[in-house]
Amino acid sequence: MNSILYLEDGTVFMGKAVGRNGVTAGELVFNTSMTGYQEILTDPSYRGQVITFCYPYIGNYGVNQDFSQSGEAQVKGVVLKNAYSDTSHYLSRESFTDFLKKNNIVGISGIDTRSITKKIRSKGTMKCVICNKNKPINEIKNMLDSCDDKNLVEQVSTPSVKNIKGSGPKVALLDFGAKINIMKNLKRRNCDITVFPYDSSYEDIERINPQGILLSNGPGNPKDLGKIMPTIKKMIGNIPVFGICLGHQLLALALGGDTYKMKFGHRGSNHGVYDRDLDKSFITSQNHGYAVRRESLDKDIIEVTHLNLNDNTVEGIRHKTLPIFSVQFHPEGSPGPKDTDYLFDKFLRYMTL
Repeated sequence: MNSILYLEDGTVFMGKAVGRNGVTAGELVFNTSMTGYQEILTDPSYRGQVITFCYPYIGNYGVNQDFSQSGEAQVKGVVLKNAYSDTSHYLSRESFTDFLKKNNIVGISGIDTRSITKKIRSKGTMKCVICNKNKPINEIKNMLDSCDDKNLVEQVSTPSVKNIKGSGPKVALLDFGAKINIMKNLKRRNCDITVFPYDSSYEDIERINPQGILLSNGPGNPKDLGKIMPTIKKMIGNIPVFGICLGHQLLALALGGDTYKMKFGHRGSNHGVYDRDLDKSFITSQNHGYAVRRESLDKDIIEVTHLNLNDNTVEGIRHKTLPIFSVQFHPEGSPGPKDTDYLFDKFLRYMTL
């Protein structure tokens, strides 16, 4: 079946339909990872987006539910060069194309993904429509208005408080769309984890008497979450806080900093980051379209700890006198290297001082 990819700038690509037969609209972004497509599709930080996979062969090792980063697929659609239904891996439980259908993901394959990536790098992220039905271009164009990037965190956050038992420090995880591997990293360190909805009050969190608070990753613009700012500000000075990705951006805002939307963001598992404390560089997993504005940070109280080696953007900060720190990348990987999971150990030390 033929399929159409329509971009906000009027560009049209023709390809082959994969996944669910239908129409979808979202923000078009690209990911440079060579593996980890299942983790990407189930990452809540991708909520509302259409993913262009730069790697040309997607689906060759199949799908196994154990590697999903949430309970469902989160993306609005996928754009591929080649989609494989045949799998070659001993852990595979279903094919990639069956996974797309089962999770109602509309996709298009047979696309020159290099040209799309170059366009996004030149013009920035843009809205798009994937249409696997016979519809006129004018009607498809009007579907761009159906893209809604508001209330994304509300869609992916836990609806109720949940506890994951452990014998170690009590951690309150404020869930803006937390990846499962964040919780796995805390569990490996025997933490007693209580997961809270994103809009929980500080008083609700305080009732469990946590030894540390983790602000998770999640989708969308951090400035859309103004109502959570009073809660985060009350944490400052009272308890150790660790922020990851969106949690990093929210912590920076709570400390008086500013954030901005990047031209095309960082999405992939091969981004170099320099740790100024260790005087060492790491390859990291990243997925974000917003960043902390470096010049907005109060140098008297905040120190930049990590920098992106490609564009020098802020990848980590810490408070100079309080046990508060955050990073823009994903120390839990999934997909990607886990070289920076030492940051979970640092959080553990903060909680047990």
